[in-house]
Amino acid sequence: MGGYTRADVAALIDHTLLKPEATVTDVERLVSEAVDLGVFSVCVSPPLVSTAAATAPQGLAVAAVSGFPSGKHLAEIKARESQLAVADGAAEIDMVIDVGLALSGDLDATAAEVAAVRAAAPSATLKVIVESAALLELAGEALLQDVCRAAVDAGADFVKTSTGFHPSGGASARAVELMARAVGDGVGVKASGGIRTAEAATAMLDAGATRLGLSGTRAVLDGLA
Repeated sequence: MGGYTRADVAALIDHTLLKPEATVTDVERLVSEAVDLGVFSVCVSPPLVSTAAATAPQGLAVAAVSGFPSGKHLAEIKARESQLAVADGAAEIDMVIDVGLALSGDLDATAAEVAAVRAAAPSATLKVIVESAALLELAGEALLQDVCRAAVDAGADFVKTSTGFHPSGGASARAVELMARAVGDGVGVKASGGIRTAEAATAMLDAGATRLGLSGTRAVLDGLA
């Protein structure tokens, strides 16, 4: 399938658990699954980072979300949340922008909140969630690309499609293609939200994704050789 092996795809996956009802036991199980599946990282909510970090073996990264899932948090709150997550053991931060700021055309404000998180967590890999489906639906392709460029200029290492919680939907191959074209080489693109099959995952990779956020990781990998 597109020349991707199971191991190839696994190495690009953030194995994700962001349900509000997730428990410490669930995170311990997530880490065990991640090791078994050979994925890149686990991605959890900030209060569960310490559990993930204490459980994860060397070589399995821990990521935390910030401003999740709405993005309607003050930049200072996102920054502090990110700082605390790194202190608890997170190596990566997936922050949600305030989509309303972007839709109003205030990309300086979008850049400022990304820069605040970057400054608060300088050692972390920073992924910026732009809710690509909402931007495409409500504004169009040009704004999606402009938001991605603003995020990168403010310090993002990755741009990421979606939280998976927005009613407009999750990742699409078209959004990934536009985002990859906007940021160019040297910046990652993470596709996340609604990717449930091997076919969908490889379509995102073909479109330019360099990381995948999956909650149903085993089902996706089972579809690959």
